[in-house]
This record gives sequence, C-alpha cells and structure tokens, in this order.
Amino acid sequence: MAEIFFYHLTESTLEDALPALLEKSIARGWKVVVQTGSEERRDALDGHLWTYRDDSFLGHGLASEPHASDQPILLTTADDNRNDAKVRFFVDGASPCALDGYERAIFMFDGHDQPQVEAARVHWRDMKAGGHSVAYWQQGEGRRWEKKA
Repeated sequence: MAEIFFYHLTESTLEDALPALLEKSIARGWKVVVQTGSEERRDALDGHLWTYRDDSFLGHGLASEPHASDQPILLTTADDNRNDAKVRFFVDGASPCALDGYERAIFMFDGHDQPQVEAARVHWRDMKAGGHSVAYWQQGEGRRWEKKA
C-alpha cells in the first residue's frame, strides 16, 4: 500500500516547491507522474519545469506525447501511469486515482485556496479510511517542511 503525504503550501507557490520534491524523487531512482486539475495548469507546469532554475531543468514530458513511457517525470490530467511511475503527485485540485503500484502519493495544496484545503481534508479522510499510512507536512519558517501529523 502506498505511503500518502500531504504537503500544505503556506509560504510558497506550487511552482516554487514542486521542483525540489521532484528532484528528490528522481534522485531516489523513482519515476514520477504529476496529475494536475486542468490542461492549462499542466501546460504551465510543463513550461516552468524547463526554466525554473538558470542552471538546471527537470526532464519531463506530457502523457499525451509520443515516448511518454520513457519520461522520468510525466505531466497529465488523467489517471494513467504511462511511465510506470512509483510516485504520483496530485496538484492544483486533481482528484486521486487508484494507487495500486505506487510506493508514494503526494497531495500538494495551497493553504490560501479554501477549495483546495477542503478537498485535501476529504482526501485525507478517504486515504485513512482506505488503510493507507498518511502524513501531513506544512511549510514553516524559511519554507522548510515540518511534519505535523
């Protein structure tokens, strides 16, 4: 059963926080799927991951493109796992899919967006009820992640 982490953004945006977590996942040898709530958001993250830092980028692709199965990071709006990822990120209000085959699922939500906060609460209850191990991380001083539950 997958480990479930909830990341509560309070001090930065998704664009600021997501690349570092993706880098950590890739460093562990995991392929990743990032599921967004809309195609517009997916496309914005697609551009951002190529340019988020002057000295680096995160190699990735869209699930709808050829060779999606070869990508270390795949961006999608659907429930698919075309690159056989072990980690799945749900961002920007994306609804969770079945987590069979994943080692970890990460829900990232904006603490300043009430609908995202409410959805995260529902997902937390559903994941616990489904027997998953869940953990809650919140940004603290200096944008550092602090485990709260």
